[in-house]
This record gives sequence, structure tokens and C-alpha cells, in this order.
Amino acid sequence: MINQFMIIDLKSFYASVECVDRGLDPMTALLAVADKERSKGTICLAITPAMKALGIKNRCRIYEIPKHLDYIVAPPRMKRYVDISADIYGIYLSYVAKEDIHVYSIDESFLDVTNYLGMYSLSAHDLALRIMGDIRDKLGLRATCGIGTNLYLAKVALDILAKHSPDFIAELDEESFKQKLWTHRPLTDFWRIGPGTQRRLNSLGMYTQGDIAIFPEKLLYKNFGVLAEYLIDHAWGREPCTMQEIKNYRSRSKSLSCGQVLMRDYNFDEALIIVKEMADELSLDMVAAHVVSSNLSLYVGYSAETFPSTGASTNLQVTTNSYRILMDAYTKLYLRSTLRNVPIRRVGISANSVLDECFEQYSFFVDPEIMEKDRKITQSVNEIKARYGKNAILKGMDLLDAGNAIERNAQIGGHKAGSII
Repeated sequence: MINQFMIIDLKSFYASVECVDRGLDPMTALLAVADKERSKGTICLAITPAMKALGIKNRCRIYEIPKHLDYIVAPPRMKRYVDISADIYGIYLSYVAKEDIHVYSIDESFLDVTNYLGMYSLSAHDLALRIMGDIRDKLGLRATCGIGTNLYLAKVALDILAKHSPDFIAELDEESFKQKLWTHRPLTDFWRIGPGTQRRLNSLGMYTQGDIAIFPEKLLYKNFGVLAEYLIDHAWGREPCTMQEIKNYRSRSKSLSCGQVLMRDYNFDEALIIVKEMADELSLDMVAAHVVSSNLSLYVGYSAETFPSTGASTNLQVTTNSYRILMDAYTKLYLRSTLRNVPIRRVGISANSVLDECFEQYSFFVDPEIMEKDRKITQSVNEIKARYGKNAILKGMDLLDAGNAIERNAQIGGHKAGSII
């Protein structure tokens, strides 16, 4: 039996949802999803296909859109998009078991349909048409689909070929991949090849997948190490990873992190408040996940491009999730590593190599009773926030002008959750 995978992507998902909710045709309306309240330099989360047809880039900034253009700017409504994504997943479940679905992103999902085609007496192409038709009939959204004999070929068919197909479906197997895409440029159109990898390949005289396929393997391994295995397999259209392996995968190393891009330039003292708010948020997340850490890191990015980002890490004397210890550690990291007279625009923190709470360790310098008390307080805070909302309990620093925890608590994925139109 030949394996058949498909990946379905919703065209301009956020923008299409906004169009449907306004009674507009997602394919012809001029609409961009962006938060104008941030600044003119804010990035559009999505634009409609009609705007793309005018040569406007999908991830453009507001000021890059021609001023003469009459278009709608829709503020992000992340909760709405999550709800619609769940509805789409429900449609997939009406055709395929959850064990054969991998949600790749909010608007893309892989489906292993190998064992379903005989049951439905349909080809993979016809099954894709039926699923895409259901999405359009029930939700008003257009979809594109890539079909392949492995996961990689399905993704490449989607990314490169499907948008040019009359029915927005493209299919590939290893032979058709070589025929259609061995001479395709640029290499960055292919899954897992970024600009840096492309530059390195170009410097060695490789500009297409066909070039990679015939390049001496020993030289590829010498220049790319383990990455060479992926490059070689993908150049021939091979991908051994299966849906079951994706489902069974568990990362050996785990971390918890949070970060944000600030809406204006913050000075040194203001950004310290942000770091403290994030340390508090990280502690809440760690207690909720029942994990602890002894290694913390901090990243700070500056508004002035002439100054590179700074960062630091530290090893704690204890393995913990205590907000008291985390707050103190991140404050010290910030004070010792951050430039004092340069405007700050980005901040990120992380707890690295997290372990289960049962591995918590104490030291002679920290009272274990205090750590246990901190955890119980944090557990209670999490319970109250889960029941009454994240802003049900606030710290005094959250009410300062520089604080933004209250606003962030109402967001999803760093963007406004939104309300019904």
C-alpha cells in the first residue's frame, strides 16, 4: 500500500475569518489584520489574497501598504481564530481519527489518509476536495492542499505547487518531485531550507534540489554535519518520518520561556519592571506545569540597531519554581548584563532544562519552608486566575505606568483576544 499524506492550509486564515465575519468575500476583499493602536510600524498578521495580488507582502508593516489603497484594517481577534481553528479540526475528525492528524500550526494540519481511501472509495485528491468543500460550506473559508507519498512531499506540494493549481490541490511522489521541482529556484521555497543554508549551498555551487542530489555526499556531510542527511533525503524526495513517530516524539530537553516586543522604547528602570512581571508569569507557569529548574537565562534587545542584544544566564543554588528566588535571580541578571542608557524594545526570559517537581533540590542558604510556602501561594493564585481570569489577582508593580501585565493577560499569543464584531 502506498502511503498518502495531505496537509491542508487555510488561505490567509486570519484575514479570511475577518472577511467572513463581515460578510465579505475573502478572495476579493481588501483587508489587513493589524493592531493600529501599536504604531504605523506594526506588522500585519495577515492580508487577503486580493492584496497579495497587488504585490503587497503578507508580513508587511502598515506604512508599507500604499496610502491610496482603500482597505479595511481589522484588529486581531485571537480567540476567534482559535475557535475557528477548533471548528476546522472538528471537520478533520469527521473524516480521520485524531491519531492520524498532526496540527502543524493554527491554520495547517497534516492528515495521514492512507487507511481511509479504501473505506471512502475515494482517491486522495477527491477526499481533499470533499474536506475542503466542507470547510468552505460550513465556515466560508478557502483552503489549499498538498498531497504526497510522505510528509515532506505533501508539504512541498502545498508550499510551491498548490497555489498555482485550479482547484488549489497539488500532488507529488518521488518521481514527479524530481520532474517538477529538481530545477526549481530559490531553494528557500523548500521546507527547512532558510536563507543561511541557501547561502552556504550556493557558495558550494548548489542552486537547486537537483544540484544537491548529485553533489558528493562526503562533502555535504563535511560542510553541513547532521543537516546533510536531511538535505540528501529531501533532494531525492525522501522522508522516513511517519505520523506515528510524530505522535510518539518526546523532547529530551525541555524549557519554559516567555518574551515580548514592547510597544514603545523603555528605559532601563522601566524595562526592569517588565522583567519582574515576566519572572512572576514564568513562576506561575512552572508551578502549573509542576516543573522546576536550576538554570535561568535572560535576553534583552535594544531599539537602537547599532547596539547588539545582550543576555546572560545563571545557575541557581537550588532547583526550584519559587517566584521569590526567580524574581531575585532575574533582577540580578538584568542589572549585571543590560545596557543602562540605550532604549529597550525586546525582552525574553527562560527556565532551562526543566525537571519534574519531584526533583526539587534545596540548599543550606534557602529555607525550604519558605520555598514550600511560595509554591502554595502560587498554586492558590493559579487556581483563582483559572476561575476568575488572569487579572483577578495583580501585584502592585502591574499597576505602574511601565507595567503591561494587565494588557498581556487579556491577550492570546501576544495579540488581542478580540471581541465579537
